Amino acid sequence: MTKVRTRFAPSPTGFLHVGGIRTALFAWLLARQAGADGQFILRLEDTDKVREVEGSGQHIMDSLQWLGLQWDEGPDIGGPFGPYKQSERLATYKEWAQKLIDKGRAYADPYTPAEVEKFREAAKAAKKPFLFRDHRPENPPQWDGSQPLRFKSDPHDHVWKDAVMGELKTGPEVIDDFIIIKSDGYPTYNFAHIIDDRLMEITHVMRSQEFLASTPKFLNLYEALEIDQPILATLPYVMGPDGKKKLSKRDGAKDVLDYAREGYLPEAMVNFMASLGWNDGTEQEVFSVDELIKKFSLDRVQRSGAAFDERRLLWLDGAHIRELPADKLAELVADFWPAAAKDAAPDYKGRVLALVQERLKYFAELPELTGFFFAEPAVADVRKLLHEPTDKQLRKADPASLKPLLTAVEIRLQESDFTEADIQKRLNGLLESEHTKPGVLFALVRIAVTGSTQSPAIFGTLAVLGKEKSLARLQTAIAAFTP
Repeated sequence: MTKVRTRFAPSPTGFLHVGGIRTALFAWLLARQAGADGQFILRLEDTDKVREVEGSGQHIMDSLQWLGLQWDEGPDIGGPFGPYKQSERLATYKEWAQKLIDKGRAYADPYTPAEVEKFREAAKAAKKPFLFRDHRPENPPQWDGSQPLRFKSDPHDHVWKDAVMGELKTGPEVIDDFIIIKSDGYPTYNFAHIIDDRLMEITHVMRSQEFLASTPKFLNLYEALEIDQPILATLPYVMGPDGKKKLSKRDGAKDVLDYAREGYLPEAMVNFMASLGWNDGTEQEVFSVDELIKKFSLDRVQRSGAAFDERRLLWLDGAHIRELPADKLAELVADFWPAAAKDAAPDYKGRVLALVQERLKYFAELPELTGFFFAEPAVADVRKLLHEPTDKQLRKADPASLKPLLTAVEIRLQESDFTEADIQKRLNGLLESEHTKPGVLFALVRIAVTGSTQSPAIFGTLAVLGKEKSLARLQTAIAAFTP
């Protein structure tokens, strides 16, 4: 097969999280890998009007576009097999439903919900599984759309090949009659997606493991409609952080666009999602999008679930940030600087950015990492950290030695030209002359000039702050020691 047509067909019932959008990513990668012979289709399955959330369709498209997963056909751009919203295809579903009626493979469901519940209770009392096909009406009424329309199944063994799970099989006991058109006129997922995939010439259907139990009913319907099934690929669950249950919105799974708002790189997010249930068989962890397109294959998708690890996402995002050219990074962080940086010179901001690029894990933490470059640290914070140190090395040091040590730093740096190399030379010289340790000296200087126990490399930090500002802060810290 050379032609590859994949699709992502979400329901607009809320925001997308990582578990849902990974399906879109795998389908997109497979289509892009096929080059000119590959198309990725976006279809909105908006037939559940009770659960539909206003604006969800646009949110889905915004999420895909942020990640760079552009579609070739879809509800906003059209295409040769449109429309691409199921709510606009109702006449098509009724036409295919009539084909089943004409073949004796669909019937109007005359029962009330209360009657169906009695059937369920009777099966439970008899300790038997409830099967609707055991209660098919002998003379169903003509379907006029006011009643649900059910598919009349043909229970038998099914054996099929799944591109991820391998060969699978089930017996007739799992096959039952199911609703294909609801009484509100809208089709069910079980029916509509099969018709749409056929008419849109979809070659590969990827979906989450939760649909695996429903596959036999899909196969039964393919047979009844005389449709050749596409290649089926069941993707493993994205599990919660504990690896014990599927990641879900109820468990705090974040909106994909929250990551955009927090300043994650879309390339890193794609890299992270691709690694959830797939690997290329090597030790490589950081992939460009082009590398993923080249290397992705369904036979390397694992069958077991993959745990969502946000710490790994942070690591990957940092790895991608470190690869950015300086001008590109400056462009991307433009809206993330602390308020105090508003009027700072571009050159100064560029030097600050170069210093923190190695430490930056996502752009929203830029204010925390760089705030002291643009605003004076609070004297109260400096005093507290000097008198009640949280740093292990400082806690071990003689408190009486800290003020003289900081004074020695200030005197030594008075003579510096404040290049990073000269600062390093002078502070390293103090280690020997003052008989102290790097963990004490550098921690002390860091608190004095930043008001924090964490900062980029102290030599570079002092150089970027400059001589005047650094010495002034050292003098303020020295004065902060109580007599």
